[in-house]
Amino acid sequence: MLTPQSAESLATTLSALTPAYDSLLALAPYQTGKPVEELIFEYGISDVVKLASNENPLGCSPQVTLAVTEQLGQLARYPDGNGYYLKQALAEFNKIDAACITLGNGSNDLLDILARSFVSANDAIVYSQYAFVVYSMLAKMQGATGVEVPAKRFGHDLEAMSQAVHNQPNTKVVFIANPNNPTGTQLKQEEIQRFIANIPSSVLVVLDEAYIEYSPDSNNRALLDEFDNVVIVRTFSKAYGLAGLRVGYALSSVPVAKLINRIRQPFNVSRVGLAAAQAALADQDFIEYSRESNQEQKRWLEKQFDALGLGFVPSAGNFIMVEIAVEMEAVSATSVNQALLEQGVIVRPLAVYGLSNWLRITVGTAEDNLRLIDTLHSILTSQ
Repeated sequence: MLTPQSAESLATTLSALTPAYDSLLALAPYQTGKPVEELIFEYGISDVVKLASNENPLGCSPQVTLAVTEQLGQLARYPDGNGYYLKQALAEFNKIDAACITLGNGSNDLLDILARSFVSANDAIVYSQYAFVVYSMLAKMQGATGVEVPAKRFGHDLEAMSQAVHNQPNTKVVFIANPNNPTGTQLKQEEIQRFIANIPSSVLVVLDEAYIEYSPDSNNRALLDEFDNVVIVRTFSKAYGLAGLRVGYALSSVPVAKLINRIRQPFNVSRVGLAAAQAALADQDFIEYSRESNQEQKRWLEKQFDALGLGFVPSAGNFIMVEIAVEMEAVSATSVNQALLEQGVIVRPLAVYGLSNWLRITVGTAEDNLRLIDTLHSILTSQ
């Protein structure tokens, strides 16, 4: 987190250059999961298991490799700026008109585009405590008011969020992550439907479904037929295994899509990314295999966490939020995270979310998960 002192230092360094909004001075850069390369450099460890960024441990569909290879001779050419073929494939897959689709450089790009399209410095963004940290960052980026609503059992309290919208009449956007990152909690479609029906139609409700492939029950596509103020944002970075290519998409009403496509940067998805995403979407057998593998390994991990005496939140995603609250003074989430790093296992500490006693752990392969549990057991029993 950026402290008031460091914000003041930044302001002094900028001298005569002033940012558009004072809130930018309080904005800390987004912290990604620790890169494998960095860990190798710091500790000289060659055998690293990364369980920090919710990537698909199975990689991507073999069809993607073929599609990427076919594009290598065309790298000097710009991609299709409108992503025609990928949009057509997404339209068929989601049973929606292609005019309702906007492509992004990952789903983060689309969240940013939506904020820039609808939120000014006089407006407010509503989001839940323990929800994706980017939502609060977007409020600061726009100089807007960020309204964080206390969570309910680590998930979204939609009644309280509805009240927050009514209490804050300048609310323009509400972000809802379903399943939620980093807690893994999930809302039912009827809960979300009631929430949207109870707030002004002038408030845009953005449903962040980055992990939908791991939990098909969280698919809220039908809500687009009922409400014009709903946008669904998805990504190819998780179950589809294309995190390194950065491809996401948004489903919305045609007027919303027309507006955000004006804000979207030209060629924001690469030629390789477009081809890879289209090939990945076509191989739903791979997605089903990934989902089944994730469920099996997630159940196994939950049993192991129970055996280690570690609390966790049941997750609808491909990760589990684990509490490090062992009754030993020397054990903390910080110390366990550091000990894991020193033994070549990368997980995600959650202090930035106000969850200082918790770690988010991606569900890996059977081999990855066994390495994690063996290492955790060694750390906890040695304290």
